[in-house]
Amino acid sequence: MRRIPLLPIAAIGSLALSAAAAVPLQGQQPEAPLQALRMDSGEAVDLDGRLGEEVWGRAIAIDDFRQEEPVEGAPATERTEVRVIFDENALYIGAMIFDRPDSILAFQKRRDAGLGTDDRFMWILDTFRDGRTGYFFEINAAGLMGDGLLGAGGRFGVNKSWDGIWEARTARLEDGWSAEIRIPFQTLNFNPESEAWGINFQRTIRRRNEELRWRGWRRDEGLFNPVFAGQMVGIGGVSQGVGVEVTPYVVQNWRTILADEDPTTFPGDVGVDVGYNVTPSLRAAVSVNTDFAEVEVDQRRVNLTRFPLRFPEQRDFFLEGSGVYSFAPRSGPSPYFSRRIGLEQGEPVPIKYAARLGGQAGRYELGFLQVATGSDHGVPDENFTVARVKRGLFEQSSLGAVYTRRSTAIDDEGFGAEDRHTVGADLDFQTRNFLGGKNLELEAFVAWNSNPDPEEDLSTSDLTARGFRLNFPNDIWQAHLSYREFGSAYRPAVGFVPRNDFRRVEPRVGWAPRPSISWIRQLEFSLQFRYLEGLTFGDVQERQWDLGLLQVNLESGDFFQLTSSRKYEFLDRDFTVGEDVPILPGAYTNWETSLRFRSAGQRRFSLNGNWSRGGFWDGTRQRYQTELTFRPVPG
Repeated sequence: MRRIPLLPIAAIGSLALSAAAAVPLQGQQPEAPLQALRMDSGEAVDLDGRLGEEVWGRAIAIDDFRQEEPVEGAPATERTEVRVIFDENALYIGAMIFDRPDSILAFQKRRDAGLGTDDRFMWILDTFRDGRTGYFFEINAAGLMGDGLLGAGGRFGVNKSWDGIWEARTARLEDGWSAEIRIPFQTLNFNPESEAWGINFQRTIRRRNEELRWRGWRRDEGLFNPVFAGQMVGIGGVSQGVGVEVTPYVVQNWRTILADEDPTTFPGDVGVDVGYNVTPSLRAAVSVNTDFAEVEVDQRRVNLTRFPLRFPEQRDFFLEGSGVYSFAPRSGPSPYFSRRIGLEQGEPVPIKYAARLGGQAGRYELGFLQVATGSDHGVPDENFTVARVKRGLFEQSSLGAVYTRRSTAIDDEGFGAEDRHTVGADLDFQTRNFLGGKNLELEAFVAWNSNPDPEEDLSTSDLTARGFRLNFPNDIWQAHLSYREFGSAYRPAVGFVPRNDFRRVEPRVGWAPRPSISWIRQLEFSLQFRYLEGLTFGDVQERQWDLGLLQVNLESGDFFQLTSSRKYEFLDRDFTVGEDVPILPGAYTNWETSLRFRSAGQRRFSLNGNWSRGGFWDGTRQRYQTELTFRPVPG
C-alpha cells in the first residue's frame, strides 16, 4: 500500500496553525434583549406597510444597528428602527428603513429571487433558542418575499426551497420605506413554555454595499448562525390553532395517443395530505396517493464527470423539517438522500402513502419517515424507513444517529428478502470561543450498511464510511483539514454516495487581508491540496493542487478572481463523456486556469463573465460565459 504524502499536508497544516495563532483575541458582552409587545384585545393591524396603528407607537423600537461591512463595528450610515408585536395567533414585525427616496434600489419582485442587486431587510427566528436551527426571512422595498430554513448552525447557508405561510407589505415614504410583516404561529415550530426566542435583523444598503446587523455584527459571526442572534422576550400565551391541516386534491389530465384505437384518455387521481401538531414543537404529516405534479422540473445540467450529479430536493413533503436529516459531512455524501424515494433516474415513481414526524422534544431533534412506493420504471413496490435523532450539546453542537431501511414489498408480507439497512452516527462540534472569539468546527462521522451481496465475504471496513473535518472559518484566516474513507461495499440504499473504495485527505489554507486602500475591501489568496487513493489496493487515483492566485473584492461591489489548478488522475477503466467521447484507461495530468469577474449588481448595466482553459483528459477544454444585464427600473 502506498503512503499518503505527508509533506504537503504538514506544510498546509503548519500554515493553518500559524494562522490560528496569529488571530487576536476579542470578547463579547451581554446585550439588551428586544421586548415584544402583546396587543390588547380587539386591536388589529391593517397590513399596509405604513405602521400607522397606535400599537406600533407603544412598542419599544430597537435601532442600535452596527456595520459588518465596510467598517466592522462602526455606526450605521442610515437609521433603522424595528418593533415587534404579537397577538394570540401571529407575530408582527414593523420596520422603518430610513433613506433618501431617490436612492432606494428594488429591482427584484419574484419570490425568493436573489437580492444581490437590491436594498433589503432580513431577519431570523431561533424559536427554540438552541443556536443551531431557525427560520430565515427577507424582503425588499418592492415587497419581494424570501424565506428558508436554517440548520446545522447556519454556516452552510439557507434552504430556500421552503416556502412558509406569511405576509409582508411595504410602503415608500418621504424619509425612506417601511414594512409590516405578519407571521402566523402556525407557520413555526416552537416551545410554548418559553417566553424568549432568538432573533436577529440585518439591513443591506446596496449603493454603499453596507451590511448592518442588530446582533452578531462581527465578520466572524453572521446572520445565518443563530448562536449570535439577540434575544426577544415577552412572547407567551400564543396559539398554533387546532394544529390540523387537511389538503385534498384532484388531478385530471388529458392525453391523446394517435396510434391507439381509442386515442384520447382522461387519466386522473385523488389524494389527501393531513398535517397535525402532536405538540407545538412536534409535527406529524400523512400523505395518501401523494402527487408532486406542481414540483419544479430539475435544472438541466451537463455531466462531464464519471460520477452522478446531486440534484436538490424540491418536494415540499420532504423539505419540511429536512434540517434534522443533515449528516456530517453536510457538504458531501450522505446515508440519507430524500430523492432516493419516489424518483428513479429523475422520473417520478408513484407514492402510495408517506408518513412523517419531525420537530423537537427538549434537547432532542427528531425525524421519522415511512414511505411506500408503487412499481414503475422497472422498480418494484418498495418500503422506505428513515429515523434520525440529534442531541444538542453545549452551546451550538450536536451528536446524532441515523437509521435507514429499504426493502422490496412482496405480496402481503410487508417487507421482502431485499432488505437493506444503514446505521450511522455523527458529531457536529462548533464553538465561537476558540482563541478568545474565533470559530472552530469539528465534524466526525461513521456509517455502516448491511451486506448487499450475502454470498460475498466482506469485512466491516468494506461496509463502512468514516471520516472527519476540522474547520477554522474566520474572516482573515481560514483553514480546514478533512479526511474520509469509504469502503468498497459502502452503498447506502437510501443515500447518496457517488464513489466508494477510496481514502481522501484534503487540507486547505486561505488568507484574506483587508488592505488600507480606499477602493479595495478585501483580497484573498488560498492553497488547497487533494489526495485520493484506492482503499483496497492503495493506488493513487487523484492528486490535485488548487491555487487561489488572487481574488479582489472592491468597495463598489465589483469582483475579480484568478485561479489555477494542477490535477493528476488515474483511470483503471474507460468511460464516456457525453454520448460518444470515450476516455481510455491511463494516467492523465492537466493544468487549468480560470478567470472570473463580476461587476456590481446595483448598476443599471452589469457584466459577469467566466473564462477557463486547460487540459481535459487527453484533450483541451475551453469554457466561456458572459452575461450582460440591463435593469431599467431601480424600484
